[in-house]
Amino acid sequence: MLLKRINLKDELQANQSYLPTSEDILNEVYSVLDEVENSHQTIAQRIKKKNVSLENNFNLDLLETNRIFHISSIKQTCCTYRLRFLDSYLFKSALPSEAIAKIRHLEKTHETQLNGFKIMAPSKLFQLELSDDPLLFAPIGNGYYYLIHQWGNDLHPLRKWLVLPFKNMVNFVWLLFFASIIFTAFAPVQAFAKNSPQLMQMILFLFTFKSLVGIAVYYGFAFGKNFNNEIWDSKYLK
Repeated sequence: MLLKRINLKDELQANQSYLPTSEDILNEVYSVLDEVENSHQTIAQRIKKKNVSLENNFNLDLLETNRIFHISSIKQTCCTYRLRFLDSYLFKSALPSEAIAKIRHLEKTHETQLNGFKIMAPSKLFQLELSDDPLLFAPIGNGYYYLIHQWGNDLHPLRKWLVLPFKNMVNFVWLLFFASIIFTAFAPVQAFAKNSPQLMQMILFLFTFKSLVGIAVYYGFAFGKNFNNEIWDSKYLK
């Protein structure tokens, strides 16, 4: 007589004291999803809330070293590309779900609650107070920040050079200087001073340079513009 082989799945089901129904399974799934949704909403509210926390209780052994940046590196990048590094509550748009999920994962992994979020992005993405590639950071302490998430499109490859004249006062003066030279070079000086065109060119250059400086100063004061190294961490529009 041949013995019937034992199916382990059938044996498990026979020994199980409670066999959940499909409705029980769905309820459990919905419960998990609700928990995740509530957690995401709590994190989103915390990001939009003003918080002055300067550090978080990270487990340093679990951090990825290529995501740790010092404030000096952040400042240099902001000044180079004319970006702002400001508190997350000033950010206009809602953060993508991937960023929220990464925060939740970090909090579970490090068994802590993160605060003091910062975002690096162009000025137009912030709700600045009067007087295209965001990065979300959380402070570690001692001037170090941990990069949590990056989203959006990469910066235009020419942005660095387009904003270079506005990096600081020296660069801007050089821009006005070379612009005056170019204007003077193409001006029909000989038509007005046939006897001494070189002297006329010098006078025209000085007049052009002085005019450009005046226009730049007026525009800067009128529209509240400033240089990259002055606005990178300022929450004010002017």
